[in-house]
Amino acid sequence: MASLVTISASYGAGGSVVAPELAKRLGVPFLTRATTSTGSFAAPSSCTERLEPDEGRNVPAHRLLAAFTQAMPVGPTQSPPSSRHQEEHLRRDCERDILGLANAGAGVILGRGAAVVLGKGRGFHVRLDGPPDARLAQGAAIEQLNEDEARSHMAAADRARVAYVDRLYRADPADPAYYHLVIDSTAIPLTAVTQLILQALSAIREPAAAATSSKRP
Repeated sequence: MASLVTISASYGAGGSVVAPELAKRLGVPFLTRATTSTGSFAAPSSCTERLEPDEGRNVPAHRLLAAFTQAMPVGPTQSPPSSRHQEEHLRRDCERDILGLANAGAGVILGRGAAVVLGKGRGFHVRLDGPPDARLAQGAAIEQLNEDEARSHMAAADRARVAYVDRLYRADPADPAYYHLVIDSTAIPLTAVTQLILQALSAIREPAAAATSSKRP
């Protein structure tokens, strides 16, 4: 559990700073959001959040959702697949990379609704959030934007990320019930946020190691 971590982050919460640093400190693979900052695919997948690694480009939610749907051939005598069939197809494709790391037992996953996909019994799930004004200021600093640009990015990114999880899982990514740890990552430095997560993971490992040791003959 302590070697598989998911990070969910709203705009300006610093997910793109904390998640890769956490993976580096743990020495485990890192799975970022499905596209790079240039909009290209970060890994082979037919499912993509068309966002920056943390602080998404100004992409309206309806365009984001349209980009999720993989083109499916429809012949002259064929009817388009049902909405439910399309969503099942999307979920399967979107979850492939998440489950790959989960089955390997180690990794840090940023975004992708991974906490919802895995559930609390598989992995350690963290949510980074904060008051809108504080996230706006931190997002502007991360992206090196002025306030108006950051405000536009925040509206688009938050809307798109909520729409992504709602579309595929009928869930709210901001619901604390999905997470083991929720942090206001605008209230403390991001380096301290990373350290706080590491301390939580260490606290989980110690009882587990003690329990394993006590079972040995």
